[in-house]
Amino acid sequence: MVAQEFTVDLDKPLVFQVGHLGEAYEEWVHQPIVSREGPRFFENEFVESLTRTVWWAIPSIWLPVVCYCVLKSVRMGHTLPEIALMVVSGIFIWTLLEYTLHRFLFHIKTKSYWGNTLHYLLHGCHHKHPMDGLRLVFPPAATAILLVPFWNMVLLFASPSITPALFGGGLLGYVMYDCTHYYLHHGHPGNDVPKNLKKYHMNHHFRVQDKGFGITSSLWDRVFGTLPPSKMATKM
Repeated sequence: MVAQEFTVDLDKPLVFQVGHLGEAYEEWVHQPIVSREGPRFFENEFVESLTRTVWWAIPSIWLPVVCYCVLKSVRMGHTLPEIALMVVSGIFIWTLLEYTLHRFLFHIKTKSYWGNTLHYLLHGCHHKHPMDGLRLVFPPAATAILLVPFWNMVLLFASPSITPALFGGGLLGYVMYDCTHYYLHHGHPGNDVPKNLKKYHMNHHFRVQDKGFGITSSLWDRVFGTLPPSKMATKM
């Protein structure tokens, strides 16, 4: 007797359905549904509300924290050139972290029930519904929880006076990443730099989903050899 394949009902909350797809989840989640209206995740209204975030909440909440961190290092006696170097270093470190998380965690292959469920919540939902404007940025509550281990990690490698500005630079890099990501999906760039970046990211969603993991730039894709091929090379 052949077991019937599980079919996801898009009219019902999705999160606790996708785990049942098993090995078929990988193929299902990379077949995007292009719609500005996102799916329902949970039956519970409060839990559902936690999954939706307007893009402007990210700079509104986290830029004051960035300023506080930078000022903390200033008050500890660092000069403005030193502060600038720390902040730029933090942004640079974030770009590598952005690439690493996207490539190795967000695109991890799963097939178990809870593996599929967690992956869908983390990143799979974005690939299935890439134009869902309320799930393009990371929920602030989840970010706040993750900032604690990241702060402690920076403190392991930097002095107490350098840590705040370096951490603030990394957090600024994250804000730039999330705002850029939203713009690449819903903005209408007029000049070449953002226009090419938008094409680069849409290519990741709709053509070559196992390459092109950079969001704010293609730097680390070039360094690690995950730059997607040109359209001409793909056709050949």
